[in-house]
Amino acid sequence: MKLTVDQLHVTLDRRPILREVNLEAAKGDIVGLVGPNGSGKSTLLRTVYRSLRPAGGVVRVGDDDVWELSPRTAARRTAAVLQDAGTTTGLTVTEIVALGRTPHHGLMGRDGAEDHRAVAEAVDRCGVAPFTDRDYATLSGGERQRVLLARALAQRPQLLVLDEVTNHLDIRARFELLDLIRSTGITTLAVLHDLDLAARLCDHLVVLHEGAVVAAGPVLEVLTPDLLRDVFGVQAATQRYADGVVRITYAAQPLALDRQAEPVDR
Repeated sequence: MKLTVDQLHVTLDRRPILREVNLEAAKGDIVGLVGPNGSGKSTLLRTVYRSLRPAGGVVRVGDDDVWELSPRTAARRTAAVLQDAGTTTGLTVTEIVALGRTPHHGLMGRDGAEDHRAVAEAVDRCGVAPFTDRDYATLSGGERQRVLLARALAQRPQLLVLDEVTNHLDIRARFELLDLIRSTGITTLAVLHDLDLAARLCDHLVVLHEGAVVAAGPVLEVLTPDLLRDVFGVQAATQRYADGVVRITYAAQPLALDRQAEPVDR
């Protein structure tokens, strides 16, 4: 299902955080939100999964303004996986994943056959079956992220919202998680701190800087040497290699403190 953000404004304590933000994610696309720290990436995500009401503008999933939907209806459409979900001590992996079914029947509702099927499919898809009976708090960082993604998939959403889900994971766990996200086929809006991972995972990128969109489009069109220098302060070039993967090559002296670019060997 398509995501549309139109002329979004967000203020906190009367201070503007986001200004005139526009973006689109077509059905099945993965759109990455990138930008320096403090640029408003996580704030934008919060407006999409209804954690923070915008001061102006519209967030649509499909044809509907998410802020005009009931909380339960909105939760059936959008699932969020955040970078810090706490330890949730005392709940097993199966119980955590089953929480994804809450929007379909409420906290006090009884699980039916469809709920059990959705949980089983999510557990299998995310590879967490070997530790379904373990306490969630005892898992490694990579295992926890897989469980949280399984919970999101158990919701059977039409939009996934991911906030820096690869943080604190080792390199193998990062690639495993990225492959898993790609395999879902669900429209996804993801904040990613690592530009190399963003270039590898995403169909399109949206660059936020000081609360505004400064570039949006396909990865190679967005991550130009000028943008990398002016927004991120580094000298680098981006290229798609024969294997189809987009990679960023940094200059020998990457810090662009004087904003004077030097040639980057490819």
